Formats: sequence, C-alpha cells, structure tokens
Amino acid sequence: MFLEHFKLSLQPFGVTPDTRFLYLSQTHREALASLLYGIQCGRGFSALVASPGMGKTTLLFRLLALMEGNTKTAFLFQTLCTPAEFLRSLLADLGIEDEGGDVACMHAKLNAYLLEESRNGRRVVVVIDEAQNLDERVLEVVRMLSNFETPSKKLMHIVLAGQPQLAEKLSSERLTQLRQRISIVARLAPFAAAETREYIEHRLRMAGTRTDKPVFSETAYAMIAEQSGGIPRNINNLCFNSMTLACALQRPKVEASMVQEAINDLDLKVIASPNAPEVRRQPQLFSTFAGAAEPYSHRRYGLGLAIGILISLVWVTGQVLRSNRPIALQSTATVSQQKTNSQKANGGSGAYPVANVPAPLEAQAQNRTEEKALPQPIPEAISAAQVPPRRTGGSASDALAVSPGRPSAGDGRITGVSSRGFIPSPQELQRSKHSLTVKSFADEQRHQKAQAAPREEHVPLEPTPQGQKP
Repeated sequence: MFLEHFKLSLQPFGVTPDTRFLYLSQTHREALASLLYGIQCGRGFSALVASPGMGKTTLLFRLLALMEGNTKTAFLFQTLCTPAEFLRSLLADLGIEDEGGDVACMHAKLNAYLLEESRNGRRVVVVIDEAQNLDERVLEVVRMLSNFETPSKKLMHIVLAGQPQLAEKLSSERLTQLRQRISIVARLAPFAAAETREYIEHRLRMAGTRTDKPVFSETAYAMIAEQSGGIPRNINNLCFNSMTLACALQRPKVEASMVQEAINDLDLKVIASPNAPEVRRQPQLFSTFAGAAEPYSHRRYGLGLAIGILISLVWVTGQVLRSNRPIALQSTATVSQQKTNSQKANGGSGAYPVANVPAPLEAQAQNRTEEKALPQPIPEAISAAQVPPRRTGGSASDALAVSPGRPSAGDGRITGVSSRGFIPSPQELQRSKHSLTVKSFADEQRHQKAQAAPREEHVPLEPTPQGQKP
C-alpha cells in the first residue's frame, strides 16, 4: 500500500462515511447547522437533498453524533420496502420488541415508546437515508408518524435525506400534505477548485501526513478538480488511484500524468462501448485549461477534412486540364505542319497527305472534314513529251495529264486524271496518309522516268471546265 510510501497512518481516501474525515465546505456547514437547528426547535420534519457522492451519509452521522446524550436516534437506509416492513425496521432500530402484529399494533407500541421517552426528557430523532426510493404509500406512513405529538411538542423528529429525485416526489400534488410538514430543506453543492484542494489536504492531514511538501502537484490539483466535478466521492477515487500509481513508480509526488492515467482507468464509457477504440495511454502534462479545447476538436476535424477534399479536387482538375490541353494543341500543330511539308514534297499540289504520326480521333475527324471542304485544284496542261508511252501500246492522243499521285498497281503505267481535273478517290486519299516517305520516293522515281523517256511533239491539252464533257 501507499501508506508507507507517503508516511501515512490511515487511509485518507476511504469509502466508508468516517466522520473524522468530514470536510465542512460552506454548503456542508450550512446544511449541518440547519438540520441541527430544526431538531432543537422541534420542527418535526427536515430534508437534506444532494447529488450522489456529496457526503450526505457522513454529514448525517456527524449530526447524530452531535445529538448524543438526551436523544434517542434511529438510522434507516433500507428504503425498498412495504409500509409494514418499514415500521418493523423502525421498531427494531429503536429497540422496541415486535410481536408480529399488524400495522395498528405497531403504531400503538411506537406511540407508547415515544410518550415514555418524552416523560424522561429525551427526544427521538429518526433519519431516513436514500429516501428517494420510498414508495408513495411508505411516504404516507412517514407523514402519519408526525401525528405522534402532544399539545405542546412533537414526540419525534424525522429527517429525510436523498438525491434530487426526492425533491421531485415531494413536489407532486399527491404528497402535498407531507411537503407542507417539511419546514427545513438543506442542500449540498459541489466543491469549487479551491475547496477541492482544501478537501484533499484536510484528509491527508487527518491521515497523519508528516511532511511539509505537497503530495500532489499544482497541475494535479487542477486536473482532479476539473475531472471530479467537485464531488467528494469522485475526488477520493482519483486520489486513491493516483497515489497508488505514484507508489508503484516510486515517485515522491503525484504528477498530472499519473492523474491522467487514473482518469483513463476510471473511464467506464470506453469499457461499456464494445466498438470503442482502445485508449492509448501516454502520460503527459496537462494544463489547467487542457479540456477547454476538447468541445472544438470535432469542428477542427471536420474543417480539416473539408479543406483536404477541396485541395484534392483542385489538384485533380488541374491535372486533367494540363494533360488534355497540350495534346490537343500539339495535335493541331502537328497536322498543320504535316500538311505544309506534304505540299512542299508534292510540288505545291492540292493533295494533303498526313505524316505517319497518329493523331487523336478528334483531330483526324476534323482533318477529314477540312479536306472534304477544300476546293479541288485543276492541274496545268502538260506536254506529250512529259508523258511516257504506254507499255501496251497506244498513241499520244491517249496520253493523260500526269497527276502527282502514285504509280498504278496494275500495268505499271503512270496513273493520272483526264482533262476534267484532279479528283482523288477516297481510296487514294486514304493510302496517301500512311507514309510520307514512300510517297515522296515514288514521286521522285516517277519524275526521273518521265524526264528520261523520249520526247514527242504533241499538242497541249486544254483543261475542260468542270460540268462539261470533253
């Protein structure tokens, strides 16, 4: 145990209602004085209302201790009972023999006992703890106990102590008669931060601490005050676990990291939730206002997530625009450049062959549309000497105007067009787009053969206008 480690003679943060460790805060002192004053004045009924863990039972024990001498007391805490069971418990606590009679018989015995004590100059005080659990029928029996009186005084004083649910019951219309008989209502409020520190130091002094050095650090005091909510029972649990951890680590003082460890150990919400993530315990030093930023953690997380999504969308959009726009521009520029190079290679003719570099489908479709819309040029007249003779015979009159196309795939003669004009077929236009190198080499061979062939005198052919037959 940590008693030897901290040189203590008693357990300072026990779980029993030991009146030696009772710390009288402002509200505790006022409540004790009010209850004591009501008993001395013979008011008949008093009530003490406080939240769980505020030290009601310890305060009531101190009240009964102050009544010793000329007072007969009874303390009842078994409140989950019927009216008959309640009366039997009361008679047993007062020392009255119960012969197993009915409610009327028990009332008669109690009345005789109270009269005897009054004649002997002693008052009777009955304290009912956890009174919020009493059934309305039992509360009605409690009200009838106030009828034991003489013309000059009450024969018994009853103190009802319980949680805030007791106040809700007493304020109902069905218990109006009982509520009117309660003349004093005392309350207990949670400790403030300064009172929490005084409460801890008071219990350590009562436990026999023999050192002038504080057992808890300043930050530890602040964390205990904040996490406990000023409730003595919570303060006791946090201090007990923190001091136990300090003893295990052989530390002379309880630091904030140890208090945080105790808070994590006592957090039952994490244990009760089956899907809750495991709490990662990292001892660290918290300031007094460490929990002030906790309500805004979810807002910061949501804002950061939204900013991250927005940045991702902007980056993806930029990548898409960067990858599409240069390709389209490069494709258009490539097609235009290939058209210009093709025109120069073909001697300025009207055909527009495309290089063997594939372009996007949109650019190809656009090029086909532009090529169909271009006006077809009419070739100039050529002389018969420029046309090589047919291999299979024929006269000069059968000569054709040479087209800057490709050699015929059949008989080997130069393929051309008639005097109507140069109208390339779709098959020739498609074949011309495959390879600029092959077409240029074929055109050069064709022109060399035409220059090397014997020249004959001929009459130039005049081009026939389109729309007329030759």
